[in-house]
Amino acid sequence: MKIVGQELKRVDAYGKVTGEAKYTADLEPRDILHGKVVHATIANGRVKSFDLTEAMKVPGVVKIVTCFDAPDCQFPTAGHPWSVESKHQDICDRRVLNERVRLYGDDIAAVVAENEVAAAQAARLIKVEYEEYEPIVTVEAAMAEGATPLHPDLRKDNVIVHSHMTMGDSDFTFDKGILAAREMYPGEELIAVEEEYDTPRISHCHIELPVSWAYVDTNGKVTVVCSTQIPHIVRRCTAQALGIPVGQVRIIKPYIGGGFGNKQDVLYEPLNAFLSMSVGGRPVRLEISREETISGTRTRHAIKGKCKGLMTKDGRILARKIDAFANNGAYASHGHAICANCGNVFKDLYRDELGCEVDCWTVYTSSPTAGAMRGYGIPQAVWFAECLTDDLADRIGMDPCEFRLKNCMEEGFVDPANGITFHSYGLKRCIEEGKSYIRWDEKWKQYRNQTGPVRKGVGMAIFCYKTGVHPISLETSSARMVLNQDGSMQLCMGATEIGQGADTVFSQMASETTGISFDKVYIVSTQDTDTTPFDTGAYASRQTYVSGMACKKCGEEFRGKILEYAAYMLNHDLTDLSKTVYADQVKEAAGRLREALGLGADEDVTAEMLDIVDSKVVVSGGDPVLFDVAVVADTAFYSLDRSVHITAEVTNHCKDNTFSSGCCFVEVEVDMPLGLVTMKDIVNVHDSGVLINPKTAAAQVHGGMSMGLGYGLSEELLVDEKTGKTLNNNLLDYKIPTAMDTPELNVRFIQLDDPTGPYGNKSLGEPPAIPVAPAIRNAILNATGVHMNMTPMTAQRLIAKFKEKGLI
Repeated sequence: MKIVGQELKRVDAYGKVTGEAKYTADLEPRDILHGKVVHATIANGRVKSFDLTEAMKVPGVVKIVTCFDAPDCQFPTAGHPWSVESKHQDICDRRVLNERVRLYGDDIAAVVAENEVAAAQAARLIKVEYEEYEPIVTVEAAMAEGATPLHPDLRKDNVIVHSHMTMGDSDFTFDKGILAAREMYPGEELIAVEEEYDTPRISHCHIELPVSWAYVDTNGKVTVVCSTQIPHIVRRCTAQALGIPVGQVRIIKPYIGGGFGNKQDVLYEPLNAFLSMSVGGRPVRLEISREETISGTRTRHAIKGKCKGLMTKDGRILARKIDAFANNGAYASHGHAICANCGNVFKDLYRDELGCEVDCWTVYTSSPTAGAMRGYGIPQAVWFAECLTDDLADRIGMDPCEFRLKNCMEEGFVDPANGITFHSYGLKRCIEEGKSYIRWDEKWKQYRNQTGPVRKGVGMAIFCYKTGVHPISLETSSARMVLNQDGSMQLCMGATEIGQGADTVFSQMASETTGISFDKVYIVSTQDTDTTPFDTGAYASRQTYVSGMACKKCGEEFRGKILEYAAYMLNHDLTDLSKTVYADQVKEAAGRLREALGLGADEDVTAEMLDIVDSKVVVSGGDPVLFDVAVVADTAFYSLDRSVHITAEVTNHCKDNTFSSGCCFVEVEVDMPLGLVTMKDIVNVHDSGVLINPKTAAAQVHGGMSMGLGYGLSEELLVDEKTGKTLNNNLLDYKIPTAMDTPELNVRFIQLDDPTGPYGNKSLGEPPAIPVAPAIRNAILNATGVHMNMTPMTAQRLIAKFKEKGLI
């Protein structure tokens, strides 16, 4: 197999093009072995034994490893920064192969063979004897009295964590709020609403599967090349899983496709490393199928929310409460963080005059493991909050938009639990922009009292989203810059590009900060934990904010070093430079500089007197131009007097956070007999600070809106409650929106400079996926008067509800 690379320009030491070249590499297919995972065919139980006799007879099989051969090391898989405090560390409940089966499809063995066909054939021939227990698929079953704990070594029952939060007094309860409200208002002035809302288990459906290949290098270091968002965290977890030092593990993340949070977990990288080590370090390729990816990696949490709201007749929210129950599946993954995040934003989104009470439970079940997915619990939180908000407004016949403007969080809001602050506030401007776009004032009233089988409606939903994870967890990131001989620069970030445009934005930031022109910024898109600066990864909409600040700080230091050397050149005794090709140019530049600044012959030029603009060293203020940065670079590399390799590497330990916010407005047409919802118009309006790259920003919003459409109308990963088997783990039966289902996606931005962002920016990557589903739900309410409390709002569910209400 011959890999032919791109054409490369051949240049001399001064950057002059002298020809072209191609690079090639030879790779023998026989050198690479193929791995195949063997999955459990029960949802709850224990592996008693294997019969490998027939499997080992398959030609090409090199080795079969089982759960009884795997390292006896439990490790966490969540893409969280490690904590030096044991109580804040992720739950270690996974092994590379599991003898205790906790979900249908659990990883119990693996085959290594010379080709994929042999590996798959052998895997099918392995016979397994189980001790089988009753599946515990639902939260209700897992929390029932007497339910068998799935991880008795870690928890006495199946509740991973239960947390209680309040807004207002620390001892506030919803019942206390009712009593206080009755003392403040006549009974007829108070209105209470109580509803239960459901969100589904869904799949990320990234196009690139979590493929990897592993080998042991000549120095004994196990190397895994993989599709991940978190290479440095994968390194640590792989070492934990294998029981070896972190320094013995190397992770390489090439330029990859999307992850949407699924690859913010450690998936099959530790197993692949173990397989390579099991066959003497030979390279092993482990490619997980689409079906395995959907049911066996991570999903978005199915969370049930039992909500209560109390308000006055004039539309002031007095108190709210939510009991949220998250189905976490068989393993902890991100543990309670996602359900806690859900509850936190539920309480933050509105100003409850008396208080808000939140209780969150995250529960182990024998079903697919849930982990991070775009929005990290906030799509569920906003579904609960925004369904409840429209239901409250509907009870008093109040315009839902006016209701939100009256009750939403205000400028300068500070979350009392963690101190996160709305440093720049555009929420109300976003709402007004969305109202104007959709012509809300006209349409909401017009659509309220329709008749007939086909009706139109408008709906809206708001959201807020923090930027990064401080102070809940560590936020740290590093950047490195290296000056090349031709005056261009290498930019190396630990932060990962996974299709979101991070490399483009970091290159812009580097150019802006250093003054080196954008076309001369070469970013390294491959992360290699042996050489790449540390960064925790692509998640939490943190990269332009946290990693971007590392890039900016590094750029400032790098620029300062270039200018310091330029000042040295301008001050240097030019007779020592007379033999260089730049002597006359530098001497003439020094004269012009001294004339421009009025410097005497005995006064030194300082770096503060200089600047870099468009890759040229100039007098501070922009004029006159002195010489190209390439002159500085070439001299610094090769000077016989003072050779300096100009580099900078800076860590940003981020100790701040801020909220972004926004809204979604939609117009729908509902064909009630068909249960068909047609999107007529949709717009997302975002307050994400100053946009670094408007085109990539708009593209991020379009992608998130599309995911929100699927969440609202069609996507749900179904699990058989009797067997625990996933029923639709393929792209035929799992219904993601197609181009035919997607309307024109519109986006608007309210750009406000956030003082905490490196360039006034804040989170944008995840928020677009958050408000779309509840906005559609509320548009259906406007069109039909029907309250849909469960998403996705499929045709079957809509028709059932319309029949229940006597509309069809």
